[in-house]
Amino acid sequence: MRMGRGVEWAVHALLTMTWLGDDEPVPTAQLAANYELPPAYLNKQLQALVRAGLLVSVPGARGGFRMARPAQEITLMDVVAAIEGPDDAFQCTEIRRRGMGENLPAGTFRAPCAVSAGMQRAELAWRRSLAAQTIADVRAEADARAPGVAPMVRRTYGRD
Repeated sequence: MRMGRGVEWAVHALLTMTWLGDDEPVPTAQLAANYELPPAYLNKQLQALVRAGLLVSVPGARGGFRMARPAQEITLMDVVAAIEGPDDAFQCTEIRRRGMGENLPAGTFRAPCAVSAGMQRAELAWRRSLAAQTIADVRAEADARAPGVAPMVRRTYGRD
C-alpha cells in the first residue's frame, strides 16, 4: 500500500506542534520553509486536518494552525483518514465473475471473494495498528531517538 506524501507531511506538522508546546498558531509558510515543502500543498494537507477536527485554523496576520486536541487523542489513523480519505485501500471489482467465470452459475459467487476477504483482514489489522498509535506516541519515540530535536525545533520557531 502506498500513501501520499501528505500523510508524512501532516504527521510531521503535528509533531512539530507538540514540540512547540504552546497554543500559539504556527504559520503554514514557516512549517513549509522549515521542511522545504511547497506551502500551497502543505496548506492543503493542513486544511484537511482542520476539516477532520485535528487542527484549528487561526486567521489573521499572526494566524496559522494549532492542534485542536491533545496529541494523545490524535491517532495515526485519524491523520491517514483525514489526508487519504476513509475509503478502503482495496476495492474488489469482482473480476472472478468475468472472463472464465462469466458463465458459471450465480450460486458460485454467494460467498464473498476470498481475495477481497484476505485483503479486508489485512487492512483491518493495518488500521487497528494505526489507531493504536497516537501523535504523543510518535513524539515519545522521536524524543527517544533524537533527544536534541525538540529544543532545536523550539529555537527554530523562536519559542524557547
